[in-house]
Amino acid sequence: MQKSNLVRDRDGWETVSSETHFATPHLALATDEVRTPTQRAGRKWSVVHRKPAVVIAPLTREGKFVLILEERIPIRAAIWSMPAGQIDETLEPNEEAVRAVARRELREETGYELAPGAELTPLGHYFTSPGFTDEHCYFFLARPVQKCADGAQHDDTEAIVDCREFSADVMRQMIADGEIRDANTLSIWARLVATGEIFP
Repeated sequence: MQKSNLVRDRDGWETVSSETHFATPHLALATDEVRTPTQRAGRKWSVVHRKPAVVIAPLTREGKFVLILEERIPIRAAIWSMPAGQIDETLEPNEEAVRAVARRELREETGYELAPGAELTPLGHYFTSPGFTDEHCYFFLARPVQKCADGAQHDDTEAIVDCREFSADVMRQMIADGEIRDANTLSIWARLVATGEIFP
């Protein structure tokens, strides 16, 4: 699997070798040997190379966020989260391709779409768990959104069991209570607060 353009050798970083042990269309497990700016002898590290993704914060005209409740097999639980999805077209697509994926995932997972005159505002990206993977997600604020006439269109790999609107105050309490514990959702919430889109 090709590596992300956001993760490349520069400024004293050098990949000595990379051995792939396992690969699927969505991820690859490899052992990378890398020289860092402070460790010139090289260091071996197990890395999961994974396609980038999008995370969308859908906000209605009434100021409510749209969340999905999705069953997650690795943690054996259904959890509330912002809609998100992998970018399958290319590993490092252009901005318009990333926006298209964000619009698609919003519609498929929630059954909502951008209202006429709405904005899809980019909020940067983040690395989901840089201790073991190069996966990164692009953040978008979709405002305002409205329900689609034909509803959600989940694909066969998803187990979305509910979709609801929540006010910022309710979401804040859900985070404080540990009811929202998805890294993507917590991270985009922090970005929304930091950029002043919502108030803490």
